[in-house]
Amino acid sequence: MADNEQAEDAVDAAESAPAPKRKLKLIIAAVGLLAIIGGGAATWFFFFRHHDEEMHAEAPAPKPPVFVDVPDMLVNLVGLPGERVQYLKVRVVLEVKEEKQVEAIKPTLPRVTDIFQTYLRELRPSDLNGSAGLFRLKEELTRRVNVAVAPTQVNAVLFKEIVVQ
Repeated sequence: MADNEQAEDAVDAAESAPAPKRKLKLIIAAVGLLAIIGGGAATWFFFFRHHDEEMHAEAPAPKPPVFVDVPDMLVNLVGLPGERVQYLKVRVVLEVKEEKQVEAIKPTLPRVTDIFQTYLRELRPSDLNGSAGLFRLKEELTRRVNVAVAPTQVNAVLFKEIVVQ
């Protein structure tokens, strides 16, 4: 029996020795197969695929904004008693997205002018100092015009001319 056990151990040892060689061959074959598949995929990706021309439709060009002229305004600014009176002359345009909004705003232009005049007459010369003062004025006029022409939306109030004298 001892001879049979030794013979079986020798057979098991002989069978286990070629197993690592088989595993090595199997691993090499798998890596080669993956390399061939990866190379084929890369070739298709770079040479045969249309580079996003058919997949993406071109976006429509954005429409240019439309401008509405507001009549010129000349107002006197608030000053301290005894100081000379200063005046503000302003020419502005309203920027809207579409032409149909212009037709909705034109009937309300007297209201817009009134709101602008009322606000501008309350300003002091110091309120208009520097670019920050003009920026605040532009933002406030935009807010007020949007209230006046609601539900139509004005994107911005743009200054064509502004003179403090």
